[in-house]
Amino acid sequence: MPAAPRTTTVELPLRGMSCAACAARIEQGLAGLAGVREVAVNFAAERARVTFDPQAVDAARLVSRIGELGYEAPVARLTLPLTGMSCAACVGRVEAALRGVPDVLAASVSLASERAEVLVPEGRVAVADLRRAVEAAGYGIPAAEAGPEAAEAPADREQAARAAELARLRLKLAAGVLFSVPVVLGSFPGLVPGIPAGWSDPWVQLVLTAPVQFWVGAAFHRGAWAALRHRTANMNTLVSLGTSAAFLFSVAVTVWPRALMAAGGMTYYDTAAVLVTLIVLGRYLEARAKGTASAAIRALVGLRPRTARLVRDGAEVDVAVDAVAPGDVVRVRPGEKIPVDGTVLDGRSTVDESMLTGEAVPVAKAAGDRVVAGTLNRTGSFTVRAERVGRDTVLAQIVRLVEAAQGSKAPIQRLADRVSAVFVPIVLALAGATLAAWWLLGPEPAFLFALSNAVAVLVIACPCAMGLATPTAIMVATGRAAEQGILVKSAGALELLHRVRTIVFDKTGTLTRGRPEVTDVVPRDGTSPGALLGLAAAAERGSEHPLAEAIAARAAAAGADPAEAEAFEALPGHGVAARVGGRAVLVGRARLLADRGVALDGLAKEAERLEAEGKSVVFVAVDGEARGLLAVADVPKPEAAAAVAALGRLGLAVVMLTGDARRTAEAIAGRVGIARVLAEVLPGDKTEAVARLQQDGGRVAMVGDGINDAPALARADVGIAMGSGTDVALETAEIALLTGDLRGVVRAIELSRATLRVIRQNLGWAFGYNLLLLPVAAGVLYPLLGTHGLLSPVYAGAAMALSSVSVVANSLRLRRFRAALAGPA
Repeated sequence: MPAAPRTTTVELPLRGMSCAACAARIEQGLAGLAGVREVAVNFAAERARVTFDPQAVDAARLVSRIGELGYEAPVARLTLPLTGMSCAACVGRVEAALRGVPDVLAASVSLASERAEVLVPEGRVAVADLRRAVEAAGYGIPAAEAGPEAAEAPADREQAARAAELARLRLKLAAGVLFSVPVVLGSFPGLVPGIPAGWSDPWVQLVLTAPVQFWVGAAFHRGAWAALRHRTANMNTLVSLGTSAAFLFSVAVTVWPRALMAAGGMTYYDTAAVLVTLIVLGRYLEARAKGTASAAIRALVGLRPRTARLVRDGAEVDVAVDAVAPGDVVRVRPGEKIPVDGTVLDGRSTVDESMLTGEAVPVAKAAGDRVVAGTLNRTGSFTVRAERVGRDTVLAQIVRLVEAAQGSKAPIQRLADRVSAVFVPIVLALAGATLAAWWLLGPEPAFLFALSNAVAVLVIACPCAMGLATPTAIMVATGRAAEQGILVKSAGALELLHRVRTIVFDKTGTLTRGRPEVTDVVPRDGTSPGALLGLAAAAERGSEHPLAEAIAARAAAAGADPAEAEAFEALPGHGVAARVGGRAVLVGRARLLADRGVALDGLAKEAERLEAEGKSVVFVAVDGEARGLLAVADVPKPEAAAAVAALGRLGLAVVMLTGDARRTAEAIAGRVGIARVLAEVLPGDKTEAVARLQQDGGRVAMVGDGINDAPALARADVGIAMGSGTDVALETAEIALLTGDLRGVVRAIELSRATLRVIRQNLGWAFGYNLLLLPVAAGVLYPLLGTHGLLSPVYAGAAMALSSVSVVANSLRLRRFRAALAGPA
């Protein structure tokens, strides 16, 4: 069977898109390249996520194809000096190391000049990441010569680019207002007293309007020309046609006033100037709102400290955080952010991990504990051995996962994509039909009447709102989820979660603490509790089973000193056997004792009582005689009952799925309020159990620890993995909770439902706006209402600008989302 082709995924920043039709065109253009497997273009985030086979097409070709389509994928070409190369084989190894860095598009190394040319998406790769990859291959990039990019994080460059775009739009908006106000006032001479008479002169209005038309609105005309060259149309086409028609007709009236004014002609300079200014205002507000939508990502990136205090040879020195390597020792003082992922070597403190887990209560840290980059040290001072740095830290992984989710597409967006792909051609046809119909049938002056309505049709159309409806909501929701310790890996999972009808919980480590404890010690006559614990602990010493750890911990707490065991034998699923002090000891289930011919002698009733309380019973036999039993329990998490009750109020069926004995499982389920229990299910059968639930009750979400439950998590419609707060690479789950708090499941479901409500509102507004106002702009109400039923092109431009801004503003409400269930958020 041939091996599946290896694929690579890159994220490319995009420029030049004006509406959802542009995004659809880029998707189609890239998808048409041989070797491209999947493309998702996010209009709101201005980013393309492309999965492709590097053997069939290279990333540089993707960039050039975007250029061929009339858009731009900004890339940076870095020239990096290299050290340590000696032959052509070194060149190949360095090139492979550089190409292995995520998002690197191309890398070329010259042995003669000892330099590397690296092509990367603008704002996506830091030189420090390239240096680490080269050093891992056994070579080097001198820090002092790596260029200014080394000190600047990719997110900083991306934010700087957004700030420059906002500044450009702000300048053009100010110029548009400055020139448009006298044009409007001059068009209505008696509107405001004291207006200079010269402002009403058509030549003066031409001079004032020209900068607005050709400089303030230059981006629209360039975009329309680029679309025309590629035989397509987009939002720029509509704006450029509408404003140019009004402007050029006004110029004609100005140049040939006698001929055209006699026929009823008049200038529309105010329409052209105000339209361009209003649309630039809409773009400016839209850009600001989109920047706000990605605020969560910037906040996460901002948590990463810029410097670290390195401990070398007993001295402390401040260095750039990118200069820290795995194995280095870093000092963290009170009030500082931890710069790397690692293990505390010495010292003691409390750390605020709320950025990671959503938990507001600081966590105590001492030698041996794990700490994570970006978390805040509160009180004490400690040293940390760096283990993960740069792109490998948990914080960097979280940022990448959230960015990937924000760049993905929810299934509900497909409708908007399909409509947007044909929307602009339909609007052009409708505008042409409007012009022709009113020119033939309209009141005098018919051409002017027809032109005004056609311009209104061109300008009122707004595929921008359709393109922004879903991605802006997804961007805000996934960012808000990350702030609450919920990592949503795809927009599809966020949408699908609201349709789930059944929640399946694994028991151990999910509903329960996952740390079994010995709760009862029941010796038979003639055996003391300490002796029983000592024998059991000695026999279990060679076992790695969690029950063995619980028995050892209880024995140590009771002061029992286990003897050395010999001839240890693990009996999977049953228990252990060993010789302790020359005696044969069995520790395990009742079945083990029965198989070895050991009678329980009255312990069975006590075992039944304890099992009814949800405890696991372990029998201890010595030399063929039962000497007592131990009860071990994994108690439910304190918030489990509240979370289950909240899920019930949301109308969801809750099921427990476990391999434990039915009696034990039902006891735990009863304590947390779960009515349906699937017990004694082997790990390999959990997938089939989930499949049966899907057949019986619709869509199913599985909540587990992401390790033993991996197949079931993958089989469920939505897999939710309970993380530890330090491991976010849970490949089998679409959603990961960075804390063990079960209320995160409730928050995720409520956020999913809130997000879908906002998306439906956005799409309803975007589609409804066009369905209602396009016919009005075309003049269908004129026969009934006369001139009161017409839509001025100026009002059309204002409505068009308002539609996009309103969709983004509605999405931003999700930033304030808070689940109804009480708990840390």
